[in-house]
Amino acid sequence: MASAHKDAGNAAFKAKQYAEAIKCFTEAIALEPENEAFYSNRSAAYVKNNQTAEALADADKCIALKPEWGKGYSRKATVFMTTKEYPKAVAAFAAGIAVDPENELLTEGLLSAQSAMTNKGGKKKKKGKKGKKTEEAKEESDPNEKQDYVIGIDLGTTYSCVGVWKDDGVTIIETDDGQKTIPSYVAFNPATGERFTGHQAKNQTTRFPKNTIYDVKRFIGQRYNDSGVETDCNRMHYTVKQGDEGQPMVSIDLRGEEKLLAAEEVSAMVLTTCKELAEKFLGQEVFRAVVTVPAYFNDSQRNATKAAGRIAGLDVLRIINEPTAAALSYGLDNAVKSGKPMNVLIFDLGGGTFDVSILTIEGGIFTVKATGGDTRLGGEDFDNNVVEYLITEVEKQGLKSPRESPKCLQQLRKAAEVAKRELSNSATAEVRIDAFMGTDKNFITNLTREKFEALNKGPFAVCLDTVKRVLKDAKLKTENIDEIVLVGGSTRIPKLQEMLVEMFNGKALCKALNPDEAVAYGAAVQGAILNGKRNSKTDSLLLMDVTPLSLGIETTGRVMSVVIPRNTPIPCVKTQTYTTEANYQTKVDVSVYEGERLKSDENNLLGEFTISGIESAKRGEPQIDVSFSIDSNGILNVTAKDQKTNAEANIKIANRSRATTAEIDKMVAEAAKFKAEDQERMRKVEAKNEMEQTIFEVMSVAKETEDTKLANILMNAADKEQAWLDDNYETARASEIALRRRQLARRLESRGSR
Repeated sequence: MASAHKDAGNAAFKAKQYAEAIKCFTEAIALEPENEAFYSNRSAAYVKNNQTAEALADADKCIALKPEWGKGYSRKATVFMTTKEYPKAVAAFAAGIAVDPENELLTEGLLSAQSAMTNKGGKKKKKGKKGKKTEEAKEESDPNEKQDYVIGIDLGTTYSCVGVWKDDGVTIIETDDGQKTIPSYVAFNPATGERFTGHQAKNQTTRFPKNTIYDVKRFIGQRYNDSGVETDCNRMHYTVKQGDEGQPMVSIDLRGEEKLLAAEEVSAMVLTTCKELAEKFLGQEVFRAVVTVPAYFNDSQRNATKAAGRIAGLDVLRIINEPTAAALSYGLDNAVKSGKPMNVLIFDLGGGTFDVSILTIEGGIFTVKATGGDTRLGGEDFDNNVVEYLITEVEKQGLKSPRESPKCLQQLRKAAEVAKRELSNSATAEVRIDAFMGTDKNFITNLTREKFEALNKGPFAVCLDTVKRVLKDAKLKTENIDEIVLVGGSTRIPKLQEMLVEMFNGKALCKALNPDEAVAYGAAVQGAILNGKRNSKTDSLLLMDVTPLSLGIETTGRVMSVVIPRNTPIPCVKTQTYTTEANYQTKVDVSVYEGERLKSDENNLLGEFTISGIESAKRGEPQIDVSFSIDSNGILNVTAKDQKTNAEANIKIANRSRATTAEIDKMVAEAAKFKAEDQERMRKVEAKNEMEQTIFEVMSVAKETEDTKLANILMNAADKEQAWLDDNYETARASEIALRRRQLARRLESRGSR
């Protein structure tokens, strides 16, 4: 019957009788409300009838019913193309490609949307009647006129880098002494208050060890009691205290008084140095930037990075992931030029963070398939392991232990970093510190490459395990990877390169990019795109990143209802409808979680909020739409809205805790291990809900019947089952609850035979 209405609707649509088509498809939906094809067809008819709001709602319903089907995304994108909301159309087409990569119509649609977005933003120069440029066009082409630049900044844990698109290409900007990377160091002279940044600050590490700040990126956007923060604090040679709001604060001595600095403030000082370098190079002020962060930075860390930009006087237009920026740098001259689809693995190991991302690059579209990493793994950790080894060597030589001397520890730290760099090109490196600990004795030892590799065997293994997990998440094998691109200074370590080559069966590693500059290069390209500075290389570029963990809310039975599955392309907006679990509720608490387990308290709690003023009705009747929105910076917003009263509440997650690779691996492993347990829990929750609904029905009938005896029987039966459920729910099995519900339902059905 429903198919007949569908056929009639298709005939009306073909005859351009769109109102009639909508009527027919609506009748089909009434008969089969879970048929996604009917919503798809009606969405198309709504578009033709200029009812875009209804068309969008049907497209979203189609996606909700069958998220793996590309047609719903195509319908949604078509609505946005009709309303000329091209960025939203691009996102919808790209989301469709992510679930249906072989769909040529989606790919063609994406290119059309991208082209429309580009043409909308472009401005052509005007000409006069005789073909001469108008005065306006002359002004636009005036070489003396100041350009509006968007710089790209790689704000690194240990080193930062800044680039800008100029003269149809990216320039990585040098310091006065010709260096293209800037140490992410800030130092203060305790006596005068003078501040140093970059290379000057790093040179103060032994002079002012307690007043020289480094690796502050490990604290940005974090809470003092967050996992890993306390360990990092203990490793630093400066003092870190807990602030009034629970955040880590760097304590320094300025003119005899303590001053506390937030990580955002220190990062802003590094960003200011990058900004000033760019301004000196360009000969004008710069106000806008694209800044990169590790793929595993959470919302709080991303927001804190944007805040650091504001402190530095920069409008951060976009936060992009470091491996994605590196892929953009690679793809500008490689995959885009080749024209064939490529699977590219970005292995990004810097001084303080580690990321692995797999992207598919085709026709200028960069789609992240999967990502993994650790915001607390990098070259600094390798240095720390070497420092611990050097301390034991000091003690073996009968010298005074340097553990209580910040100045000496900084000397060892600096020596460890130099030795690590030397071992990338030689088999041994000499470590020498003259007049050690202020004595007349020198500390001298040799560090071999073999010893360095043994000291860091564990961290190296973690790197390779992460690669394996990301391959699994991307549903790819090693032979499916076309290029392995190395990014970050720590990828120069020979052993890591050997391990990667072995893992990929002898495949050569791509070393075409400068590992220190690639991320800033990609950020500068993205800045040019955002600024409309396009040419033949950048015209068709589009970045599509993903969220690495599932996101959702807690529902009845402490179950996490997933709204956005892991590895969903971003930016994205997804909505699901929920209801109340008690009669006449006027408010609902919304708890937002991140993770892969079914039970919410086994996942990460991201934030909580309450929506008040919802429809006061029986349980199950109110309709509350919960929307999760992840923007192009990867920042999450959650909104709840009652359909009837329009009551609304929302939260921007202020401290979203991103799990480490090990924690994610554990979540995934536990999800598989306890799958049966999770399924039983879901059945149990469903059985409980059905039981409570049956109890409610029995009590309602008891109140409405005029037969007092029957009413008492039914009411007693309902009370008995409710009491049993309250007392035994935690230990009962789903099948036991279901059996008691059926027995109660039969008692209700048999009342008419009395």
